[in-house]
Amino acid sequence: MGDLINEAISIGWPLLALLAGLLVYSQVSISDPAAKKRATFKLFIGIIAAFMLLVAIAHYKNSFYEANRMLPVSLVLITSMCFMMGIYFPNQAALLKIGGFMFFVAAGLSGYGNWLPQVEGGFPPKEEKIQFESMTAQQLADEGEKIIFGGIGQNKVQGAIGKGQCPLCHAFHKGMLGERAPNLDGIPERAGKERLEDPKYSKGKPAGRDYAQKEAFPGAGTAENGQEYIAESHSCPSCYVVAGFGVKGTNDKESPMPAIHKPPISLSLPELAAVDTWLYIREGRDSPTYDEIVKSYEKFIPEADRPKQQDDKAAGPPSALLADGTEPVDQILAKAQCVSCHTIPGIPGAVGTIGPKLEEGTNAPLRIKDKDYKGTAKTVPDYIMESIVSPSAYVVKPFPDNTMPKVFGQKLSAGALKKIVDYLSQVKAGSPPPKIS
Repeated sequence: MGDLINEAISIGWPLLALLAGLLVYSQVSISDPAAKKRATFKLFIGIIAAFMLLVAIAHYKNSFYEANRMLPVSLVLITSMCFMMGIYFPNQAALLKIGGFMFFVAAGLSGYGNWLPQVEGGFPPKEEKIQFESMTAQQLADEGEKIIFGGIGQNKVQGAIGKGQCPLCHAFHKGMLGERAPNLDGIPERAGKERLEDPKYSKGKPAGRDYAQKEAFPGAGTAENGQEYIAESHSCPSCYVVAGFGVKGTNDKESPMPAIHKPPISLSLPELAAVDTWLYIREGRDSPTYDEIVKSYEKFIPEADRPKQQDDKAAGPPSALLADGTEPVDQILAKAQCVSCHTIPGIPGAVGTIGPKLEEGTNAPLRIKDKDYKGTAKTVPDYIMESIVSPSAYVVKPFPDNTMPKVFGQKLSAGALKKIVDYLSQVKAGSPPPKIS
């Protein structure tokens, strides 16, 4: 408060000095005692009012550029000054009172605005392209963990999913179940010692494979070492399918996993190198160099199919959404990998058999009435929403529980969920599928 008064005096000392001089002059020049008393009183009121005004100006000056919720005090001081001057200067009372009322309203509005939660402005952080090729192995591994899980240290956090979406299907730690895909614990070692030596892999002889695909592309051949196997499994998942993890009904000849260098995931070769580096480093193993990993992917991904390098930006936080609701419903279902596990009429590529066929306009009313139904839904839209965010409320037979991830309530926006619900509500057995919107 002392600093505020000192600043007020430093700002307005000429005005205060003038008023004090007028006070002395009135005492000397006015001989009538009654007139002298009135003049003295008015000058005294003027000095107080001027001082209040100067304090208000000083307070306003100090508060204006700060997150200071006491800013309206300045306006209240000016309001008080106006009404005080209006009482003792009746000829100007109307004008002073109108001004005071305006300052009082301004004080109320600014007070309300300043007590609301404040958002500090500023320029958004500069988005820089990541230079993967110049990173150390540990830096690459950190970027890989961000791509897989959304952040460093998130690999043991339930529901943590990054741009790569790997945890939707895979487990990464010993003892953790991955119902939809193999557990990737120890994969750098198993890739060379187990996978390549499996007779079904048909190392060096792609024509001998009994899978949905023989090669990643004509002439690609097969992997010759563990890192090449990892690269091939990412770019051509159906070139070799681990027993028990194939699409239902294909006798493990087709994988439900999408090629992750293609939409909707679209990891670039540098991003894939970061992911693979993390798979090695997190187990305390020496990783192949960045160039060696990129070269392994170049063997299985033609140049025309490689995502552009300018797409290499910092991976999103673990809370990043898979879909924000601005996309058409088919893209939302693809981004959430629903198309890999479910057959969904009207959605291109949605021919999965890991989960039930999604004709929810027909299925939902029957399931709500099922004696085994444990949910709370009363309508078709409510049932579909519940089955997305809490899939264990009703498990369709003969599919096992816990196959579907329970993270979509956090990973899909309200708008994205609504589009899915609206679309699936209209899908009925034997009827044409609804239009995609």
